Amino acid sequence: MSAAVRPQPRPGVLQIEAYVPGKSAAPGVSKVHKLSSNETPLGPSPKALAALRALDHFEHYPDGAASKLRAAIAARYGLDPERIVCGAGSDELLALVTHAYIGPGDEGLFTQHGFLVYRIAILAAGGTPVVAEERDYRADVDSILAKVTDRTKVVFLANPNNPTGTYLPFDEVKRLHAGLPPHVLLVLDAAYAEYVRRNDYASGLELVATSENVVMTRTFSKIHGLASLRLGWMVGPAHVIDAINRIRGPFNVNGPALAAGIAAIEDEAHVAASISHNDTWLAFLTREIEALGLTVTPSVGNFLLVHFPNEPGRTAREADAFLTSRGLVLRRVDAYGIPGALRLTVGTEEANRLVVSALREFLKGAKSHA
Repeated sequence: MSAAVRPQPRPGVLQIEAYVPGKSAAPGVSKVHKLSSNETPLGPSPKALAALRALDHFEHYPDGAASKLRAAIAARYGLDPERIVCGAGSDELLALVTHAYIGPGDEGLFTQHGFLVYRIAILAAGGTPVVAEERDYRADVDSILAKVTDRTKVVFLANPNNPTGTYLPFDEVKRLHAGLPPHVLLVLDAAYAEYVRRNDYASGLELVATSENVVMTRTFSKIHGLASLRLGWMVGPAHVIDAINRIRGPFNVNGPALAAGIAAIEDEAHVAASISHNDTWLAFLTREIEALGLTVTPSVGNFLLVHFPNEPGRTAREADAFLTSRGLVLRRVDAYGIPGALRLTVGTEEANRLVVSALREFLKGAKSHA
């Protein structure tokens, strides 16, 4: 066997297609409306901004246990702070869970159009990604359970799912959990939970509280508007939290994120305003875009999946170029296996109205050239 001439990454790493965030620029356009990353148009809580401005002593390490933030989260949701762990965004926590429970020969399972980070984390840990087919862009419990084997260690369920905006009712989540072997960890990724306005939805807190193999991750990047600070949290059984605390970095959450997170979680009025804005404009965008003759996947998040016909002059790629030229930056979702659609974040009133107007212009132009 010949010796390697340079260091080699372990198997699986080079199979990873690096995550590409939504674009944020539109060259040559003076004003850009970024609608590609599901960021809140209301921005962060004023109280979170005040907490940031009040910070000093950056020479000191942050609280490695995130004690005050965990206490604030626990008070907000009625949880035991000892069963909470914080991270640099929920992305870090998803990666930590994967590294703790998946290794070579193990399988991690997620749905067809699930968050790209799941595949990346599984491959990075040396595991094998397994994909369960969805039905109408929605997770299907029977499809997931049919893919479970003795090698399955973790099942990831984004609920609501990104980029589709669809969700599983809580009864279906419980049916999924009931069908899993006890050694399989169910990860409920509830990054968009605060936006959901459906009576049959639950983020999973009840299931986590009564199970030994369920965790739930949440983020401050979406409704709390702290994406730049990278902050998330996870709640789970004591034994899982113990495992994660053993492998996470000792100061994995920075001081500014801790301070802003405490203020944000306590500002319920700002969250309520964000929910109200989203309720109004999600409905507006869905109604107006469907009236243009385009198909919109019903969404419970702060974004929409808009489908375009596979016809010359009317494709998603051409629509994306047209919108970008007008400073409206949406998200291509080819990497999610949906090349015929664009994901549209609910933006400001100005941005939302401009998108509808631009799409009308795009479709009218395509028709006139047919």
